[in-house]
Amino acid sequence: MKITYYLEVISSWCTWVEPVYAELKRRYAGRAEFEWKIALMAPEDFPVSRAQCDWFYRRSGGTVMHSPFMLDSGWFEPERQGRYEAPNLVAEAARDFGFHGDEIRLALAHAAVREGRKVGNPDVAVEVAVAAGGGRIKPADLRAAADSAAVRARVDASTADFASHRISQRPAFILTDAIGDKAVFSGLVRLEPLAATIDAMLADTAAYTAHAVHHGRPPSA
Repeated sequence: MKITYYLEVISSWCTWVEPVYAELKRRYAGRAEFEWKIALMAPEDFPVSRAQCDWFYRRSGGTVMHSPFMLDSGWFEPERQGRYEAPNLVAEAARDFGFHGDEIRLALAHAAVREGRKVGNPDVAVEVAVAAGGGRIKPADLRAAADSAAVRARVDASTADFASHRISQRPAFILTDAIGDKAVFSGLVRLEPLAATIDAMLADTAAYTAHAVHHGRPPSA
């Protein structure tokens, strides 16, 4: 089966779900294919002030997640008016240099919401990504890729794909299996419902396989 994770790099809720995503990858290694895709937030989805951002962080981190630390709103820049595409474009562009895993996007998220770095600035985002890549990417090359029409088209396409599921909350998980079933989770950050659904889908797929072994293809008439 396939598990597609839609995210916005500096979304606080995506930060909270990362341990869950890592556990799913560990638990279902070899039994499920995992892929992450960028789903850009609209400018109006972002906080309008640091005070508002901190209010959201106290609600998500403190009240809901009971986190021992508070996220850092230092990344917020009022002059950007909710335009924070840079870390997402840089994370996507890093794929072109062999970084298909989670390390670059996680480094960008950490720099923003844990360290308060202003990754909305493309130069800062590139600096963080290059360091996370161990210097294996030249800053100028990564910046050029992040600014390219090709990378922007990929990000726009994955964002449109996210919207096609008629969902609006990130993180989102789309679970699909070999027998055509699909489960959609939007905004959930708990392991239990995701794992229970994956287990059920894997069991159903195994049952179909066992039936085919014993009974072959269905009669044509």
